[in-house]
Amino acid sequence: MIGNEERLQAAVAGRDARFDGWVFLAVTSTRIYCRPSCPAVKPKRENQRFYPSAAAAQEAGYRACKRCRPDASPGSPAWDWRTDVCARAMRLIGEGVVDRDGAAGLAKRLGYSLRQLERLLIAEVGAGPAALARAQRAQVARTLIESTDLPMGQVAFAAGFASIRAFNRVVADVFACSPTELRTKSNGAVTGGGAITLRLAYREPFEPSNLFGHLAAASAPGVEEWAGGAYRRTLRLPHGPGTAALRPGPGYVECRLRVSDLRDVTAAVARCRRALDLDADPHAPMEALSNDPVFAPLVAKTPGRRVPRKADGPEYAIRAVIGQQIATASAATVAAGLAERYGEAVEDPEGGLRRLFPSPEAIAAADPAHLPMPGRRKATVIALAQALADGRVDVGPGADWAETREALARVPGVGPWTIEMIAMRALGDPDAFPVKDLGVIKGAAHLELGAGRALEARSQAWRPWRSYAVQYLWASSEHPTNRLPNDEEVSAR
Repeated sequence: MIGNEERLQAAVAGRDARFDGWVFLAVTSTRIYCRPSCPAVKPKRENQRFYPSAAAAQEAGYRACKRCRPDASPGSPAWDWRTDVCARAMRLIGEGVVDRDGAAGLAKRLGYSLRQLERLLIAEVGAGPAALARAQRAQVARTLIESTDLPMGQVAFAAGFASIRAFNRVVADVFACSPTELRTKSNGAVTGGGAITLRLAYREPFEPSNLFGHLAAASAPGVEEWAGGAYRRTLRLPHGPGTAALRPGPGYVECRLRVSDLRDVTAAVARCRRALDLDADPHAPMEALSNDPVFAPLVAKTPGRRVPRKADGPEYAIRAVIGQQIATASAATVAAGLAERYGEAVEDPEGGLRRLFPSPEAIAAADPAHLPMPGRRKATVIALAQALADGRVDVGPGADWAETREALARVPGVGPWTIEMIAMRALGDPDAFPVKDLGVIKGAAHLELGAGRALEARSQAWRPWRSYAVQYLWASSEHPTNRLPNDEEVSAR
C-alpha cells in the first residue's frame, strides 16, 4: 500500500477512516504524523510522507498528532489475518514479549536470528522490534496517563519502561510534552478503586450482538460471566492473574482491568482485543461475502460481524475438546467444574469470578476420574493438555497456523471439527471453516447452500474470510448467541 501513492493521496483527501492503522501520514513542515482521517487541514502534497507503522514515523523523527491521536488507532488488520513471520512477530510484540524477553527473546521464539528478524520487520513495517515495542510502550503510557490516577512511576512500570528516565524521554519525544502535561490536558475520566478503565478502538462497522452473545452463552461460571452489561472473565497473565470486564460502547469497547502486576497491562489489553476480534478490517470480509447473492442481503442487514475468540488460546483448545458432541451449556458446566478443582483462585471485588481456567500442565496431571466425560474424550483432553504443556502444540499469538493444524491432527481424538474450531477461535485464522459444525449445517440448510462437499465447494468463493461466513451461518437461526445478552436472561440460564 505504501507504494500506491495515488490511492494514499485519495485516502488522505477523503479522510478515509478505513485506512487508519494501515498507513500513517507524516508532515515534513510540522514534524507531526497523523491518521489519514485526521480532520486537520491537509498539508501540501510535497510535504506528505507515508509510513507503514507509527513506530516507523516515530523513528523518522515525527511526533503524534494531538488531534487525531494516530498512536491509538486500531492496529494494522494485516497482522490479524496473516501468518508469516512478520505477522507473528507483530502479534507477539503486541503481547509485550519484547518488554519481558527483549528483542532477542522474540527472535528466539520465532526461530530466527535477531538480525534476520530486524531485517524482515524493517522491510515490512519500517522499524525493528525494539522500535515497535517502544512505540507500543508510548501508546500504553499515554492511555494510562490520561485514563487513570496511577502515579507516574507506576504508569512507567505498567507500560513496560525500564526506568522513569526512559519513560519521560519517550513521552516527550513522541507527544511533545511531559507526562504531567499530558495528564493535565486530559479530559478523560479517572479510574479509581484499583481498576484500570480503557477504551478499545475498532474499525466501523462493528456488530456486537453475536460477539457478546456467543461469549455470554458459552461462559463457564466462576471463570466467565455476563453481568452489568459486560462480559467478564479471569485472565492468566505472565506475572499473575487478572480480570477483565468488556462492555460495548458508542464507538469503542470499554475495558475495565484488574491485574495483580502492572507489567501485565499490555498483555491483558492485547488478549481482550484478540478475544473480540477488534483489529479486524470488517470491510474485507464484507466485500468478499457480498459477492455471494445469498450472503449479500445478510451482510447488508448486519454489517461488521466479528469472530468471537478467546483471550486464552490453550484454554479454548481444551474446552473445544470438552465440547465435542455436547451442548454449549453442558460444556461450560464441565469447564467450570475443572476450574473449581484445578484452577487457581482469583479475587474479584466487583463480581462472581473465582478461578482461572486450569493450565495445560494442571489438566495433564489431573486424575481422569475427575473428568466428567466419556473415557475416550478424557484421553483426548489429557493428551492435548500434555501436548500444549510440552510445546508440541502452540495455539498462542506467535503460532504458525499450518504447523499447529498438523500438530493438532497428531493428537489422538482431535478431528477436523475440533481443529477448525481451534483455528478460528484460538489461533484467529479468518479462513477456518468447520464444515461439520451443527450450527454451520443448520445455517447452510436454512439458506439452501448445500451440505458436506457441496458446502465445502461453495465456501471456496468466500476465502480467505470463511470464519466470518460462519458467523452469518450461525446467525441465520434464532438462538441466544445471536443477540446482545440481557442480564436477566443470562441469569436464568
